[in-house]
Amino acid sequence: MNHLIAPSILAADFANLQRDIELINKSDADWIHVDIMDGMFVPNISFGFPVVSAVNKHATKPLDVHLMIVDPDRYLKNFKDAGAAGMTVHIEACPNLHRTVQYIKELGCRAAVALNPHTPVALLEDIISSLDMVLIMSVNPGFGGQKFIENTYKKLRDIKALARRYNPELYIEVDGGVDSSNAEKLVEAGANVLVAGNSVFSAPDPTVAIANLKNLGSAARS
Repeated sequence: MNHLIAPSILAADFANLQRDIELINKSDADWIHVDIMDGMFVPNISFGFPVVSAVNKHATKPLDVHLMIVDPDRYLKNFKDAGAAGMTVHIEACPNLHRTVQYIKELGCRAAVALNPHTPVALLEDIISSLDMVLIMSVNPGFGGQKFIENTYKKLRDIKALARRYNPELYIEVDGGVDSSNAEKLVEAGANVLVAGNSVFSAPDPTVAIANLKNLGSAARS
């Protein structure tokens, strides 16, 4: 499976969001990553349904919606209706995780579960066969531009090992501090979806930055 690139619009220019969405549309990106923050699960607030709907109106790539919110079940249908192609919930925020995952699938969306940096991969063993994707947070969620956590490589290898046993077609996404200095190593460790925010939108040419992440060479294939 060739790796996918999902630029995070949390790092886009909010005053020119349509422009940046159209830039992603024309790039080598595969998905558009949309971070939803509620100020409770994480210490920040980002987008709501109207912004997701507006993004979806201009996007030609699927919306990869990352729900960093408490009790996400309340809003899953709203985000589906707003345009989400896939929804990621945090294991730390879902006391009835299997039910939440099944509901996402019933809505017709790709179902994913995210792990914060301190959360052990082993907690996913009983549900990984039901998932479409696992998201490994390589920074503590809530803010862009944080320093990459080196233990991420081990967690990716551990998830890859679980996937080989229970779910070989699993997408393994990594989010936080991804750039050209670590992208190839992340893919070699097991990631097949790279979320990139600052490294794309702070680049002199974001389209070139996306292309560089997409074209890592034959060694960076999972």
